[in-house]
Parts: sequence; structure tokens; C-alpha cells
Amino acid sequence: MLAIKFFRDVLLLTICLFGLFIFGCKKDEHPGSSSKAALTQDKLADAIEAYINKASAATGGYFVAFDDKSGQELRLTLEKVHRARLSKVGEELYFACADFKTPQGKIYDLDVFMKGSDKENLVFFEFSIHKEAGQERYTWYEEGGIWKKKSLGTGAEHPAEHPKEHPK
Repeated sequence: MLAIKFFRDVLLLTICLFGLFIFGCKKDEHPGSSSKAALTQDKLADAIEAYINKASAATGGYFVAFDDKSGQELRLTLEKVHRARLSKVGEELYFACADFKTPQGKIYDLDVFMKGSDKENLVFFEFSIHKEAGQERYTWYEEGGIWKKKSLGTGAEHPAEHPKEHPK
């Protein structure tokens, strides 16, 4: 009886080890798969916050941005990164909206663009001033899953799913 249980246990162990050998390949060994964590809204927002905080620490606590429209340098503090949507604008290029404030209290809405495949590889790409004191400078529309900028004053309607608001 003891020999039968031993034989059964050895047989089960052998089957389990064989199964692990056959089916236990790492995901990375198959083309098109990756062990990297997928980019999420929160991971993008976290990367933006980390970049802004690092850049601000190097410039006396302010995120320094040049406003092409006014020709002025802006000294801004981060109020909030919007985490409601992961907005893809190109191959491995994403952005999220962030609210900033000047020392005088003026609010700017900047679209902060990051490039990379996942949180660990995201790097700052650029920013653009989307709104100044609530006034839009441009709008957004979606085409084929990619968000694109549209200058205001072209007569085109803003997409109905985001009235007067860009992708969040």
C-alpha cells in the first residue's frame, strides 16, 4: 500500500513538472508580448507629476514655461493632473491635462506630453498651453483612436463627446 502511494506521488510530481516545462515558458519568450506593465491613466499622471516636481525643484519651486502667445516666461505651480483619460496622440506619445497657477493666482491649463511605452520609460516630450484663465487656445478631436489638435476659429465643430473640453 505504501509503495502504491509513493508510486502515485512520484507519477503526479512527474506530470506536474512536465506540465511546467511545456506550459511554463515566460511571457517574454513569445513574439509580441511584453512583461512591461501597460500604461494606464494613473501611471501617465504619476510620470507627469514626477517630471513637474523634479523640474520645479530645480527652478526654485516653480515650473518654468515660456508662453509663445504672450512672449512671457511663466512661473507656475502644479495644482492638479487630470487623471480621467489616457490620451494617445501618436506612436508611444501621450498627454494629460494639468492645471497650474501663477503666483498672482492666474490659472493655466497645460497639456503635458510624455513619450514612451510604459511608466518606467516615459520621458517628457513637450507641453502646450491649452487654456489661459479658462480661455481655450485650441481644441481636440479624435480620429481613429488618436487625438489631434485643432486650431480655434476654423469653423469646425468640437466633437460632441467632449463639448468645449479636450480629452481628460
